[in-house]
Amino acid sequence: MRRLTAILMAALMVFALAACGQSSAPAAAPAAVESGVEDGVLTIAMECAYAPYNWTQGDDSNGAVPIKDSDNEFANGYDVMMAKKICEANGWELEVIKADWDSLVPGVQSRTYDAVIAGQSMTAERSEQVDFAGPYLYASIVCLTLKDSPFASAQGVSDLAGGSCTSQSATIWYDTMLPQIPNANIQPAAESAPAMLMALETGTVDFVCTDMPTAQGAVAAYPDMTILDFSGSEDDFVADDGDINIGVSVFKGNTALLDAINAVLDPMTADDFNAMMADAIAVQPMDA
Repeated sequence: MRRLTAILMAALMVFALAACGQSSAPAAAPAAVESGVEDGVLTIAMECAYAPYNWTQGDDSNGAVPIKDSDNEFANGYDVMMAKKICEANGWELEVIKADWDSLVPGVQSRTYDAVIAGQSMTAERSEQVDFAGPYLYASIVCLTLKDSPFASAQGVSDLAGGSCTSQSATIWYDTMLPQIPNANIQPAAESAPAMLMALETGTVDFVCTDMPTAQGAVAAYPDMTILDFSGSEDDFVADDGDINIGVSVFKGNTALLDAINAVLDPMTADDFNAMMADAIAVQPMDA
């Protein structure tokens, strides 16, 4: 009986030691996130309706690229120019997908496309959902109004008090900036940048809030509009860096793609960005 007990105790000790050994073994390293460009193609999404960042045109003039699954439609604009620069540096082909604004972040998360280059602000909320490369532009916050509007002489945010206004939905312009205007009569958000501009052009609102590049593109297309820029004054919109820094969003943890894009963007200066944006505005179609 003692011999049997001893054998059983010894077996239990071996089992216990084996179990301890298994628990102390290092955990397997998590699998690396695929970059998405293993096939040599960078697939990006944008609205193709957000000039001068991006727009749709009917031919490949001025360096426009075909829009995937679209008949005789081509994408162009600042975002396309930047995407081509990134692809050229990495030896990738470029593929552009046309997508609604609200579907851009979910599309990155589901890996429907590799990245979004679409004039997205690098907000804290978005940064919880995706990783951002960049910035690839620094865009100040401004307003647009008609030249004959009573608000055309505004010198600061407080001078816009009581005016009716709107901006594009799901943007910091609508969610964060417009509420800073005293007694603002904020109208429903516009579905797109063109819809926002049309609300101003038709007199539905007194002014709209946007960023400087969008405003510069707008006055090129609508000569009756004027830009209200309060930067440098004490009566300006309050915005953090994430509100004005524009970045390239990629899948969370996709460090390979993030690093490859940043290797192109990091050496570029604000002057480089602004010069490229000026080139985009110069070739923007009047109806974009």
